[in-house]
Amino acid sequence: MQTIIYILPELFLSLSIMTLLIVGVFVKNSFKIINSLTILCLIFAVALVLNQPQETTKIFNNSYLIDKFSMFMKILILVFTLFILTISRDYVKKNDIDKMEYPIIIISSTLGMLLMVSSYDLIVFYLGLELQSLCLYILASFKREDEKSTEAGLKYFVLSALASGLLLYGCSLIYGFTGSTNFEVISNNLDSSNKASIFGIVFIIVGLAFKISAVPFHMWTPDVYEGSPTSVTSFFALIPKIAALAVFIRFMYVPFINVIDQWQTIIIFLSIASMILGAVAAIGQNNIKRLMAYSSIGHMGYALAGLATGSNSGVQGTIIYLTIYLVMNLGAFGCIFMMKRENIYYENINDLSGLSKNHPMLALSFLIILFSLAGIPPLAGFFAKFYIFMAVIENKMYTLAIIGLVTTVISAFYYLRIIKIIYFDKPKKPFEETYDWGLKGPLILSSILTLMYFIYPSSLIDIISSILIY
Repeated sequence: MQTIIYILPELFLSLSIMTLLIVGVFVKNSFKIINSLTILCLIFAVALVLNQPQETTKIFNNSYLIDKFSMFMKILILVFTLFILTISRDYVKKNDIDKMEYPIIIISSTLGMLLMVSSYDLIVFYLGLELQSLCLYILASFKREDEKSTEAGLKYFVLSALASGLLLYGCSLIYGFTGSTNFEVISNNLDSSNKASIFGIVFIIVGLAFKISAVPFHMWTPDVYEGSPTSVTSFFALIPKIAALAVFIRFMYVPFINVIDQWQTIIIFLSIASMILGAVAAIGQNNIKRLMAYSSIGHMGYALAGLATGSNSGVQGTIIYLTIYLVMNLGAFGCIFMMKRENIYYENINDLSGLSKNHPMLALSFLIILFSLAGIPPLAGFFAKFYIFMAVIENKMYTLAIIGLVTTVISAFYYLRIIKIIYFDKPKKPFEETYDWGLKGPLILSSILTLMYFIYPSSLIDIISSILIY
């Protein structure tokens, strides 16, 4: 009975998925009901996570870990999934993807991510990963009659299946070298003398790098972001990143902490390559979803820079960076969902021309979010990068810090270009006014948090510093 207390959120979501499926089958035109029930289920799941015992506990033969780190990541996953469902509600209706399966697949993917975050065993981790990935394949190609959406789903499926295969091969090698799938046992059995284990570690890093779209495993990102329905793109851009980065941190700092010399250089390379490509490749983009894809690649590069330090301050910097990144991107996609005329959603950056003349408040939100993504003080995005660079410099990784600063300056160009189009170009036909507070509310909240973060930045630092990674 005591074990059930620790898995109540996952258990509740599993039962919710089955119940929602039954309701969806027996109620006609059930999307509205299912969507509302899914949002209620996510709110209740957040409450269950918050009410879990605070002490670190391992259950199911030490294969499942509940600690402050996993609880924090689960809250991020559930809260931002909730926001994605609310901000995209109108888009889903207008684009004929308001099928009852849509919210059920999203909540199923979320369940897979919760399993990933708490996994303390290679088998449990892989089961969670596959549950998440299978749902994402379906979501990418959800708009079946749209050629771009089906192409996006196929590309993501083929490349993700390859990455999952490599990751599974890496897991099997690690099991072969250590004789266990448990993270703690792997940590005890792995040391620098075990040179062959580097092969397993490399394959696992490749699989995880694909999931967070780090270079050179980013190939799917721009096409899938552009081709998928925008509601799915917003989900892709935020939620899987939380789970994948949480698992990345857990892998590097529990089973592989004793062989840091073998993986640190790989993470540094992934970080540098992602920062450079994210900064340069986005410059020529005209589709705002493709631009957000390259932007997310760059941001994952900065997050990996903190991870590459091998220090607790670096990991905490990465978690702070991820949290602020989620808030900023939620606002960015909220603004993209506002780009609507006559029930048609626009994606070209030039459609924002002169937005400030017709929609001053939307233009202001875009301004705050884009300045923050560029890392301009005193907005939240500046502090996110500041914590990362401080951790990198503390660990005397000066080359990584310099490359990060240079790429920040380069990437500022394409954010400032959008601001120039919004404020200085000739106005186009106004976008429709929206009265959907499910969209307006999170957008306003995101803009305020991004703008006002500098008033009390220590609040987030205090929460993160209480999370023990190792």
